[in-house]
Amino acid sequence: MSDFIIGRNAVMEFLKNKDGAEKLFVQKGDLKGSIFKIIAIAKEQRLIVVEADKKKLDEMTDNQNHQGVVLVASDYQYATLNEIIEKGNQVENPLVLILDEITDPHNLGAIIRTAEAAGATGVVIPKRRSALVNQTVHKTSAGATTFMSVAKVTNITQTIERLKTEGYWIYGTDGTADSAYTDIDYSGKVALVIGNEGKGISQSVKKHCDNLLYIPMYGKTESLNASTSAAIMIYEVVRSRNAKS
Repeated sequence: MSDFIIGRNAVMEFLKNKDGAEKLFVQKGDLKGSIFKIIAIAKEQRLIVVEADKKKLDEMTDNQNHQGVVLVASDYQYATLNEIIEKGNQVENPLVLILDEITDPHNLGAIIRTAEAAGATGVVIPKRRSALVNQTVHKTSAGATTFMSVAKVTNITQTIERLKTEGYWIYGTDGTADSAYTDIDYSGKVALVIGNEGKGISQSVKKHCDNLLYIPMYGKTESLNASTSAAIMIYEVVRSRNAKS
């Protein structure tokens, strides 16, 4: 099977940094701006470039905002947990994101984008009851899926226990926790667990976390979007570590 990469940033990053591109579709009459550069790179790589009308691109992408460009590529290649662990062993303070049943692909894409921007070493998602890396995720991540290692695992709790044996400290987000997310020393190997958009982290996963943390809420809203919570947590890790350097 093939994967569709949509959006100018996502397509550009894929072409510049990944193998597996097969064919490029561009919208007729929209050959301006960054499209010129995308076409030039595609031709350098000897890809077939097809001009198609907007209706065709809309059908290919289920009416998503493709920005006039669709790249057909080989299926997304997930990393293994071992590869993420090995990658973490090569840096001083690795950071892994564990996503417990994040079902909205926009949230998954946004989390991958933030994780990559912050220098995280990997993202872990479950094989079931989770959004997978698809064209929406590619576009929402603005091309960060090209660089971020994403592992698809069978069991989140077993993954947590494996990371513990590798020296990771596991922090879960929970609104009823006793400790605030700003109270923690995030040095060393850290994994952050972000829960489902509606129900949060499952009870079975909570039991395997070393510590549960809450983000204070000062208004009438009771909770934050999953990708927003993840961004706050990720950059608190970055801030805490930079303060000690």
